[in-house]
Amino acid sequence: MRLVVGLGNPGSKHKDNRHNIGFMAADEIVRRHGLSPPRAKFQGDVSEGQIAGERVIVLKPTTFMNESGRAVGETLRFFKLAPEDVIVIYDEIYLAATKIRVKQGGGHAGHNGLRSIDAHLPDKNYWRVRLGIGHPGDKARVRNYVLGDFAKADQNWLSRELAAVADELPALFDGRASDFMNRVAMATQGTREKPDDESEASRAKLGTAGQTFTAENGPGEPDTAVGSALSRAMNRLRGRD
Repeated sequence: MRLVVGLGNPGSKHKDNRHNIGFMAADEIVRRHGLSPPRAKFQGDVSEGQIAGERVIVLKPTTFMNESGRAVGETLRFFKLAPEDVIVIYDEIYLAATKIRVKQGGGHAGHNGLRSIDAHLPDKNYWRVRLGIGHPGDKARVRNYVLGDFAKADQNWLSRELAAVADELPALFDGRASDFMNRVAMATQGTREKPDDESEASRAKLGTAGQTFTAENGPGEPDTAVGSALSRAMNRLRGRD
């Protein structure tokens, strides 16, 4: 048995938020695999059924993001599952839109939904599916950005990504994380005609367009390699190189 958890916030006002991409993925999994209609249980909305011959529980915690672990922990205990049987799907601001990463175990990296799950499970050995939503370019704008809705321009890649996540889910059941990531990436290849909302425009103004922000290379920090190349080019034009 597998427990697939999509993270997000309940309520119609949050339905289309970037922060709710995990909920969106859960809905698409239920729809495309014909699982049971959701019912209120375990502090969340629960659907059940078979995917590729395996019994699957899909959970959308209705506790709000910061308390997601309460619902996940209760469901885990009821079905007597181990953390490695759990797949959590959630938004990642440190990945560009259409990018996806999968890993088993690790830290919460500041994501409050994962922080809560970590506190309610016996260990952190569950699977994490990070779906990129991009970064607004300024830390002060992150909250409004993640709680804002996806732009109309995002719908093309978003719908394809969610469908691919649902269709390729059985690869994760077999532990084939690389196959899963590659197939989802192929489904969204070339679907972004322009930047999602204003996130990449903001990064461009900061001189960081196209970079993946990490702890070592945060928003607003210049790419020294690019800067050096531009400097050499200018020097050649001036006859200095």
